[in-house]
Amino acid sequence: MRAVICTRYGPPEVLRLEELETPTPQKNELRIRIFATAVTSSDCYVRGLSLTFAYRIMARIALGWTAPRRNVLGMVLSGEVDAVGPDVRSFKAGDQVFGFNRHLFGTYAEYVCWPEDGLLATRPANLTDEEAASIPYGGLLALHFLRKAGLRAGQRVLVYGASGAVGTSAVQLARHLGAEVTGVCSTANLELVQSLGATTVVDYTREDFTARGQRYDLIFDAVGKRKSAAGLRHCDRALASGGKRLSVDDGTPKLLAEDLMLLGELAGKGEIRPVIDRCYPLEELAEAHRYVDEGHKRGNVVIAVAQGG
Repeated sequence: MRAVICTRYGPPEVLRLEELETPTPQKNELRIRIFATAVTSSDCYVRGLSLTFAYRIMARIALGWTAPRRNVLGMVLSGEVDAVGPDVRSFKAGDQVFGFNRHLFGTYAEYVCWPEDGLLATRPANLTDEEAASIPYGGLLALHFLRKAGLRAGQRVLVYGASGAVGTSAVQLARHLGAEVTGVCSTANLELVQSLGATTVVDYTREDFTARGQRYDLIFDAVGKRKSAAGLRHCDRALASGGKRLSVDDGTPKLLAEDLMLLGELAGKGEIRPVIDRCYPLEELAEAHRYVDEGHKRGNVVIAVAQGG
């Protein structure tokens, strides 16, 4: 099978297309033929090990010292169950699925074997594989943090970094939950964020949202503290009494298969929509990483691995 391996930590050029042996599913595993995956910010952090010194040391211990032990990166997929190992009950060959695995990786390839009890769900029939691959990463993270904040209908939420993978999901999910949403993004993305359901959009290049006089029950940093620190320095003065601030970097989110199924249902009904910035073929994966590294993607950058059925 074709796969892109990460030869060492470093710039996008460390990614290389190779021919690898197609994996065989073991007990309780599915082999999935991958039609689409996505380049997430987490993929780029792993590839480049662009972390603080202390976190770099911990990451090398956890992931591999000079290169990732699991050298085929990629966390999300949409595809078809190609074969099943012994004792698999939840899926069968031919099932169309989408999913997320932040520990096993492996989706920068034509095939991967994942456990059947992981974060996998049936792909909505009215979504393309590219659209389905755009849902799990941002959707699961956004849903976790909105739930952690206890967001309720009628509350006011501000999403900082509203045009990224997590941000576009957070805007739509908060709106779905009945909140009044303010999205903060750059000039180029104001129209996009408004189209996703934000009542108010703030251009951070021209205006400081903390000076608007508005108070929010939740300020959600969908960018991550390394990028958002300056913009959120004074955000507490925009919190309502009892309000909360959360960052996508806060803790290790508990991600649930039932939440992935919920996201699929919402997307299938048109309650949320996947946002795709660009789509690259597998052989241009390094170029996709280079684009994501620039930090200006809108929603998701998708990789077309193979043609779906």
